[in-house]
Amino acid sequence: MSTARLFVALELPAGARAALAGWGREACAADPALRGVGEEALHVTLHFLGERPAGDIDALRGVVAGAPVTAIPLTDAGTLWLAPRRPHVLTLALADPTGALEALHRRLGPALEAATPGWSAETRPLRPHVTVARVRRGARPRPAALVEPPALSFAAPAVVLLQSRLSPAGAVYEALERRSLRSVA
Repeated sequence: MSTARLFVALELPAGARAALAGWGREACAADPALRGVGEEALHVTLHFLGERPAGDIDALRGVVAGAPVTAIPLTDAGTLWLAPRRPHVLTLALADPTGALEALHRRLGPALEAATPGWSAETRPLRPHVTVARVRRGARPRPAALVEPPALSFAAPAVVLLQSRLSPAGAVYEALERRSLRSVA
């Protein structure tokens, strides 16, 4: 049986992706322990589904296609190293000032569970962030070497079902379903 590595995420607008990719490149230039994430790969993960049977994809497409189209405004909330005690990724934390992101996350969880037998949504609260760099295996990052992240405020343009294909050069993402969201008025 064939499988696919899947997750549901928010797309970022082009300007936000460019600013975050630039910050990631600056961080990597200042700290050789870091390896940047490509601009095209930047996103906000809502639910990681992991390796799923390919037969689940149509039902998951339906969940994403049926997602509410409510606008999701986000703002930067500063640098966030994950995991804090032994960092392995550099991220920009995001604030959800209207609660729209949290509402979407809570609504998608049960629908995704129904579409993916044997999968359960995370019980931990959503910690919205965008990963811009990963710590190289065996290396220790130097957080003090970082420049400040860009000040951002944007609306996510879409929620997407993404397939991740891992390779030595990094993950390559393919959108299998895309649901456009309203823009913030």
